[in-house]
Amino acid sequence: MTYEDSIKFIYNLQSYGVKLGLERISSLLNFMGNPEKRIVSVHVAGTNGKGSTASMISAILTAAGYKTGLYTSPHLVKFEERIRINGKPISKKELVRITNDIKSYVIKNRNTFFETATAIAFKYFADSNVDIAVLETGLGGRLDATNVVIPLVSIITSIGFEHTQILGNTLESIAKEKAGIIKKGVPCVIGIMPENAKKVLSDICLERGSVLIQVSEKDVKIKRSALDGLEVDFKLKGKNLKNIKISLGGNYQANNALTAINAIELIDAVSDFSIDSQSIYKGLGNIQKYSGLQARLSIIKKKPLIIADVAHNPDAASKLSQSLKEYNIGDVHLVFGIMKDKDHANIVYNLKDITKTAYVVKAKTHRAQDTGILANEFRKYGIKALEFDNVIKGFKMAKRSANHPVLITGSHYVVGEIFAYLSGEKYLTINQ
Repeated sequence: MTYEDSIKFIYNLQSYGVKLGLERISSLLNFMGNPEKRIVSVHVAGTNGKGSTASMISAILTAAGYKTGLYTSPHLVKFEERIRINGKPISKKELVRITNDIKSYVIKNRNTFFETATAIAFKYFADSNVDIAVLETGLGGRLDATNVVIPLVSIITSIGFEHTQILGNTLESIAKEKAGIIKKGVPCVIGIMPENAKKVLSDICLERGSVLIQVSEKDVKIKRSALDGLEVDFKLKGKNLKNIKISLGGNYQANNALTAINAIELIDAVSDFSIDSQSIYKGLGNIQKYSGLQARLSIIKKKPLIIADVAHNPDAASKLSQSLKEYNIGDVHLVFGIMKDKDHANIVYNLKDITKTAYVVKAKTHRAQDTGILANEFRKYGIKALEFDNVIKGFKMAKRSANHPVLITGSHYVVGEIFAYLSGEKYLTINQ
């Protein structure tokens, strides 16, 4: 089996769609010798901020000298980005080895794309003898394929409206689904979120005998904020961390960092892991290097300014828009495309104040929203909307206007296609 064969096999599993539930993943892991039981883990869920928070935790653990696995989704350009150790993606050789070992059983068991990816991650981390693995849920929590572990600590970063057709259309129902990762007796950190969602999580922690740490915005003081990063003071129980540099822009990342730091403090308290303050400084100052995180208010090019961000729901779009206003970026030329299952009306509404020209594009996936629908939404607010059935065509056109910064956003897939184009990598269509 070649690398190309492995990737083709994994991608073809998308035909099974998204099937929530733990029966198939448990069966596959049992066939593999239950690698998930051989790793110490940290589990992260949430509507927004879970990828950034998971990457921050991973970066701090790596900076502390631990061999740290990180499993996130979706990827931008290559499948291997989902599965990393100390920021470095799984090698092609290891991916082929593990895929070849499980291929027959995956076919027989009808495992989905995400279940198979999750199983590959567990096996790779176990075989690599990682000290600890940070696992990000794919969708929800209770029935997510990652929810087969008993972690050291559970983290729920935020609760907002997304995947409502699956998770429910109230914050309480969404919170309940994400609370599925809270295990009996396992401590939990929850980020900043509405009180009604917080109460659901608090009640479930009480019911399951889980110590609960609630993050508060009062414990964050932002001293410097710029597109290339932040400088923040944090207040924790028993100590203060001053002048911490965070290598990501956007004030909301300070809240994610506080959630990550509280999780690190909890890991240190409940286990044999020893993580000092210096590792927190080092990890948060080098998040991209130590975790591989990309496309979070990322500067792709300085002149002309090109920014990429994977915001793909109303709350994330609001935070992105607010950040660009705070940094006085000015009127951006917006390269924008989203998936059909997203709340396009409210996403466009939250971006309308930062652009007068939108280059509406359609990603290479059957899930991509029709450009006409999106263009009409922008036009409601007097925004000029140009339609492109190809992401790269739209991006090239947006770049032609050197007087305006370019912002690429709306989905991992749109950003991924442009990243592949800029790096000369081949982009394969992905639907999950």
